[in-house]
Amino acid sequence: MQKVIKYSVFRTKWGYFGLAGIETALYRTHLPWPEAEKVEHHLLENLAGFERDKNYFKQLQEQIAAYFDGGLVKFGSVIPVSIDNLCRFSRKVLSTCRNIEFGRTVSYSHLAEKSGSPAAGRAVGNALAKNPLPLIIPCHRVVRVDGGIGGFTAPGGTALKIRLLEHEQRVSKK
Repeated sequence: MQKVIKYSVFRTKWGYFGLAGIETALYRTHLPWPEAEKVEHHLLENLAGFERDKNYFKQLQEQIAAYFDGGLVKFGSVIPVSIDNLCRFSRKVLSTCRNIEFGRTVSYSHLAEKSGSPAAGRAVGNALAKNPLPLIIPCHRVVRVDGGIGGFTAPGGTALKIRLLEHEQRVSKK
């Protein structure tokens, strides 16, 4: 029996944010965007059997809103996520990425090393580009070894990545 995908799109100070998954784990997130309809469309793309639930992961919704309000919110690895549909390498990279502290950055090559594949910096970038759970899995905290910003495939692109990093730097200095 297929499980029903629940989702919620809610307002934050930066725009509408989306969460989708089953009762016990998140499958996807969508970073803030001005139009709720676009967030919903992208969040649910290629998913079947979904229903809106404004209380889906309600406590997490409150934490996400607090993050965008300027709170020092550490999502960490306690939030249940489902990334089982990804290859083993991508699961390892994303699981390791979850441990990057708020306000900190690491290089793609450092994340490759911590993930057990020290020569796989470029492959790490490819795995991060497919991250279905941005913010919860903080791929925005991974930068180039020379300090350059690197890529960011989420809507808003590298401008949003820079904004997230600057936001976390400000908050962590409070």
